[in-house]
Amino acid sequence: MREEAKKRRCAIYTRKSTEEGLEQEFNSLDAQREACRAYVMSQAHEGWQLDETIYDDGGFSGGNMERPALNALLGEVKAGNIDVIVVYKVDRLTRSLSDFARIVDVMDEAGASFVSVTQSFNTTTSMGRLTLNVLLSFAQFEREVTSERIRDKFAASKKKGMFMGGPIPLGYRLEDRKLYVEPDEAKTVNLVFETFLECGCMAAACERLERLGVKTKLRTYLDGRVVGGKAFTRGGLQHLLRNKIYRGMMVHKGKAWPGEHDPIVDEELWQKVQDRLDGNDGGGREGLRAKAPSLLNGLLKDEHGRRLVANHATKKTKRYRYYVTGQDQNVKPDIQIMRIPAHDLETAVIDRLREFLTDQSELARHFDPEGLKQKIKAGEALASALHANSLQSVRETLQSIVSKITVAEEGIEIVLRRDWDWGEATSEITLNVKAVKISSGGETKLMIASSSNETIHVDEKLAMLLAESYLVREEIVGGRSVAEIAAERNQTPQWVGKLLRIGWLPPQLVGQVLDGKKAANVTRRKLSQTAFRCVVWKEQMVEVIGW
Repeated sequence: MREEAKKRRCAIYTRKSTEEGLEQEFNSLDAQREACRAYVMSQAHEGWQLDETIYDDGGFSGGNMERPALNALLGEVKAGNIDVIVVYKVDRLTRSLSDFARIVDVMDEAGASFVSVTQSFNTTTSMGRLTLNVLLSFAQFEREVTSERIRDKFAASKKKGMFMGGPIPLGYRLEDRKLYVEPDEAKTVNLVFETFLECGCMAAACERLERLGVKTKLRTYLDGRVVGGKAFTRGGLQHLLRNKIYRGMMVHKGKAWPGEHDPIVDEELWQKVQDRLDGNDGGGREGLRAKAPSLLNGLLKDEHGRRLVANHATKKTKRYRYYVTGQDQNVKPDIQIMRIPAHDLETAVIDRLREFLTDQSELARHFDPEGLKQKIKAGEALASALHANSLQSVRETLQSIVSKITVAEEGIEIVLRRDWDWGEATSEITLNVKAVKISSGGETKLMIASSSNETIHVDEKLAMLLAESYLVREEIVGGRSVAEIAAERNQTPQWVGKLLRIGWLPPQLVGQVLDGKKAANVTRRKLSQTAFRCVVWKEQMVEVIGW
């Protein structure tokens, strides 16, 4: 008599990237679930039993782990309540190699596994693991190609003047995906422009608008959140005054095209405001194109949380710029006022940012290595923008990538934004510049040393090797041959082959090298030998670092 099969508790996971069609009585998620249910039932003789809990992620991308049903399911796996995850196709589970590595770690630790109904492979063998990695690589490639197509379509629609989503500007309403002028709000917009012209500066204009009871646009989102309806800040006011949408234009990547909507502000009023903002008429101290603009205004604080604002002094017709502790703040008598030469501070910050943006190993450490070639080019472009002749361009670039700058006892701390044009950073990016504080005459000045990053012992040679391997991998996925790449790079096909194998090492191992946490015995030779001998990620981790 046959021995009774071991009980295997199975859960079905389904996913669809968009919400389109989910309102139908029998939708894509239902079809996936039915196929998986039939497969589980066919394995009843093996002891498979279906858990009826529904794990559906409708309208969620497979490019990240921010999915409620998936996280709930992995929680059950960790708790030991699920033995097998059943999916219709592997790409329903994830389209990211790095996310897949995390999922596999969870399942391996719990002794669980997963099955794809339409793709037959055995993940307990080296060949099965390799097959799965290749499938996921193409799933991720497909996702990236789709993203590029969406971006291209978005750009093409913007060039045609179409409104492609986002917050609806004050003065307009949205109907049938088009912007239409809202008469009452349009009067408010013109009032804002005229008030700024009369006041001559942002601070005075904000104060007058608040006295007049002028508020920002009130918006209610689908989830019930209500935002807006508040007094204008200087940043919000400047954004409105610079927004070319009020001249009937649609802007994308710094370029403007005629829009499908009607303008609210006439050309004469618009140009006067722009001239005042640019400082061309001599009345705009805050102008972006002034001879000596304060590039870091609005970003700076000291270690006590006090804002540092732009100031200047004139001696013998020469103008000296500084960043000083704001006069409108409650300064405790036992804490000295800080006064820093603006040029020195701006130069130190810009130099450190350019150093970061042109460092391939730094970019690979803080961003997903996938698509590294494009990220390196984008980083170089941003670094060039920080050395542009246009001070307006430099300031806009700084404002777009820097979240805040703190001038502290031990130096300058620069915190960058998490959201970049090429994707979100994997962790907070903090750059440091060494400096020494000197007290003099009741004020604190800063002697800035050469810029340097926080002390992280990253093996630069290994980091460059990994970066080079990812570039080769992208070329191969893009359809090029080893021979073509070798000829272009003036390298041997054998070395390019080694780089390709290194490019498939597990993300956990790559992360340890780039974070400076690798073991002392991890060398270029060992990585190359491991990539050649082992194809299973877990075996590679054991081979290199022992776990």
